[in-house]
Amino acid sequence: MDSIALKAEFPILHQEINGHPLVYLDNAATTQKPRAVLEAIRKYYEWDNANVHRGVHTLGSRATDAYEGAREKVARFLNAASMREIIFTRGTTSSLNLVASGYARTMLREGDEIVITPMEHHSNLIPWQQAARVTGATLKYIPLQPDGTIRLADVEDTVTERTKIVAITYVSNVLGTINPIAEIAKIAHRKGAIIVVDGAQSTPHLKVDVQALDVDFYAFSGHKMLAATGIGALYGKAQLLERMEPVEFGGEMIDFVELYESTWKDLPWKFEGGTPIIAGAVSLGAAIDFLEQVGLDQIDAHEKKLTRYAFERLSAIDGLTIYGPREERAGLVTFNLGDVHPHDVATVLDTEGIAVRAGHHCCQPLMRWLNVSATARASFYLYNTEQDVDRLADALVKTKEFFGYEPIR
Repeated sequence: MDSIALKAEFPILHQEINGHPLVYLDNAATTQKPRAVLEAIRKYYEWDNANVHRGVHTLGSRATDAYEGAREKVARFLNAASMREIIFTRGTTSSLNLVASGYARTMLREGDEIVITPMEHHSNLIPWQQAARVTGATLKYIPLQPDGTIRLADVEDTVTERTKIVAITYVSNVLGTINPIAEIAKIAHRKGAIIVVDGAQSTPHLKVDVQALDVDFYAFSGHKMLAATGIGALYGKAQLLERMEPVEFGGEMIDFVELYESTWKDLPWKFEGGTPIIAGAVSLGAAIDFLEQVGLDQIDAHEKKLTRYAFERLSAIDGLTIYGPREERAGLVTFNLGDVHPHDVATVLDTEGIAVRAGHHCCQPLMRWLNVSATARASFYLYNTEQDVDRLADALVKTKEFFGYEPIR
């Protein structure tokens, strides 16, 4: 995979920040968009813009074809059994809230259990807190090992016959931990629970097969995989989606409306009330085309190689602490530089044209587990190179000097 050639496809990356060529290392927050995606959005608005599923005119038909064509691409990309199992949403957060509200709140009873982990993003924690509060269910946590991984033995001990839902991230947005989802799904199903997976950090980087993993629900966002913001999807097994009630009501999701009662459309449209995010879906389809052309296996291998290189370069910096497992980690490195606040680190890096994320990363319970208030995070994607890592390492050495540390000899 030629990352330098790929970088040429991303117009935003060819600029200077504070007098330096931009090095964009905030991909876990959002990714940049290639020309193919930007062109797909432009073409839709210039040629096909119309509402979907309603008009019989040509523009309406073309818009509907583009929208449903994107759904077919998502189904193929995840290896869903049917496009009926793909619900378009605003992103991972909306998808997880849909499951927590449309499924959990109606299926859970007092004494039932929801099992999650301390590494969860707030989007996969707060909805379950609220579902437990409303239903009387109990929230339980699988303990973490010192390196930020989980043991299957602890999953076995935490998930019981009272557990109805196991909700877990595939890849931690802080630790880089890649959780053994297929094995966890087997444990959950053996004990009578369903498994809900936060795929925000896995879908852009790993080849995902929801049938092979045997997950019940899987959520992801488009903007973390080259598409526009405001679009994502929820995969759900058809038999579970059939049992769920919609949580948004109005136009587009109805079959028949009477004065005192209404009926809903079939899957997947009963969950897509109102005018959908049509241009966003078009952008997601174009992003999938781009990623498949590059190859998810190639992207995965490139990122792991880059992360190993970053781990080695940053580990050599005296006073820098890296969090998460050393081996088998996703394409990000989360760290702190001595007692320098991560926001200060990120600010100095920005003066060197390097964009990283600093803060609690929407994982405050995990920050407390790490015994820190915040961290800095460099996250990689297909257009990043070893030269970007070198720029980061060199700038961190300058940051140490700026705050009064002795330079590395």
